[in-house]
Amino acid sequence: MTVAITGRTPATFEIKSANLPLLALLLKSADLGELGRELAVRFGDIPDFFDNDPLVIDLAPLQAQGEAPVDFEALVQLLRPYRVLPVAVKGGSQAQMQAALEAGLAAAPEAGLRPGQPEREEQPASAPALPREEREQAGALVVDKPLRSGQQVYARGRDLVVMAMVNPGAEVIADGNIHVYAPLRGKAIAGARGNTEARIFSLCLEPELISIAGVYRTSEVPLPADVLSRPTQVRLVGGSEGKLVMDPIKT
Repeated sequence: MTVAITGRTPATFEIKSANLPLLALLLKSADLGELGRELAVRFGDIPDFFDNDPLVIDLAPLQAQGEAPVDFEALVQLLRPYRVLPVAVKGGSQAQMQAALEAGLAAAPEAGLRPGQPEREEQPASAPALPREEREQAGALVVDKPLRSGQQVYARGRDLVVMAMVNPGAEVIADGNIHVYAPLRGKAIAGARGNTEARIFSLCLEPELISIAGVYRTSEVPLPADVLSRPTQVRLVGGSEGKLVMDPIKT
């Protein structure tokens, strides 16, 4: 006689499927020394860019180089000081995936990039765009004082409004839009976490660098005469593989 034991739901826990927002690091080289140098250049002066975000390492770009071995334990140690938490790997060969598993990383074959997320080196470490509703709810960060050379302001998850001059050598960064109601002579990086809809506005555009979602332009390329030192908006056309367009603001 078979006896069926009645199931009982545990009182102390429950296990369900969950969807988590993940960052994706598209690993284009197994040279961790070079990766460390580029991470330091890109994020070394922005300690608050990430906030213990879970991260999946995408090995698909490595496959064009053959089965390049990856030291996953060293890679995890390299990434953690930047406040990201590597949790999984995808897109690797059988040997790479096995090595990742042995290093304590899970396999995430179904993890994908969000629509509109760039896959370019200039983009900050494959950071996904914030959900539209989150961007709309976050209030803007307002800065009233001029920013001197060496100063940096980062508006995480929201727009940035600067009411005074951004001097050469200063840097303003926002996950949303950047408004500068004064001369912009330093660096302005909008859509820093992949928001291709972000824009930059300035009453006097004279920047060292402007960037939206990783697409950038430096002062080495002269600005058109109709926007140089004039009220201008900068927008991104064509998504993460597009170009920056500067339109005069008619007053």
